[in-house]
Amino acid sequence: MSKQLRYYKEKTILITGAAGFIGSSLVRVLSQIDCTLICCCRDVEKLEIIPPVKARVVNREIDIRTPSIWEEILERVDVVFHFAAQTSSKFANDNPCMDMDINLALIARFVETCQNKNIRPDIIFPGTVTQVGLTQTWPIDEMIQDVPITVYDINKLAAEKYVCYYGTQLGGRGVTLRLANVYGPGTKSDRPDRGILNMMVMRALEGKPLTLYGDGNYVRDYVFIDDVVNAFLIAGARFDSTNGKHYVLGSGVGHTIKEMAEIVRNLMAKITGKNVDIQNVPPPHGLSQIEFRHFVANTSRFRQDTGWSPQVKLEAGIKRTIDSFLRKGTQ
Repeated sequence: MSKQLRYYKEKTILITGAAGFIGSSLVRVLSQIDCTLICCCRDVEKLEIIPPVKARVVNREIDIRTPSIWEEILERVDVVFHFAAQTSSKFANDNPCMDMDINLALIARFVETCQNKNIRPDIIFPGTVTQVGLTQTWPIDEMIQDVPITVYDINKLAAEKYVCYYGTQLGGRGVTLRLANVYGPGTKSDRPDRGILNMMVMRALEGKPLTLYGDGNYVRDYVFIDDVVNAFLIAGARFDSTNGKHYVLGSGVGHTIKEMAEIVRNLMAKITGKNVDIQNVPPPHGLSQIEFRHFVANTSRFRQDTGWSPQVKLEAGIKRTIDSFLRKGTQ
């Protein structure tokens, strides 16, 4: 058992968004140790706990928009991994108040509930690298000024500030990991097409062409799900170094969307014998400028503070993703 997993033994751990991509992957890891695991999501039938299980697992069906939700689920909780969120930038721009209710007000209510009940559970929170906005240079670290250009990123940035405030001013402990493009295998209940890379793999398995907006030469940082789960576990186990901070999290290696699609195409041909086309198409009208960004993460600060490092390179990660989807019969 790793050092960071030992830290969570005998703790009561709350995971919101437990049926989602990252949440379900974290549940799978933490269910293997002696702890109490409270898994919260909108539909408990989507929760998939893979045996053998050592944890005491409690499934809670919740609506995160309920104003009193934290009062209902925070009792005697030691650690909160908060993944429940609204994740569409377009939806946020079209519905700013609803996005604020889910992605910002929910964190403000967490802070308020902790103050009112005089409790201080740790909170580990996912941000997004797009909070920084459009940058002229990369790799990107924590020192670059944030200039968010979408409602989604504005609310995520404000929520991050609340987590920092909770950790530095209220006697709690909180940390935010700003995530690059996460990809990799998920559970049966999770949307397998979540994220651009997983979507490309799904399209390839279905025999559909891989479509690129414009020339596809926008640089992205793709980080494998296992590395992300490990980062969240380490961040919560190392509050001596991480409290009150935010970190940029990615692989530290940039690939254009075109390069990623070519790797998917080549591996599909090698693994399944299927030939997949890559097509360049015009971007849809009204697509946010954030979709035309270039981004590579500089993870030096997180590495220095925690000892974390990504282990899975892109081609190996894509192969594992294809193999996983094939085993689940997603062709």
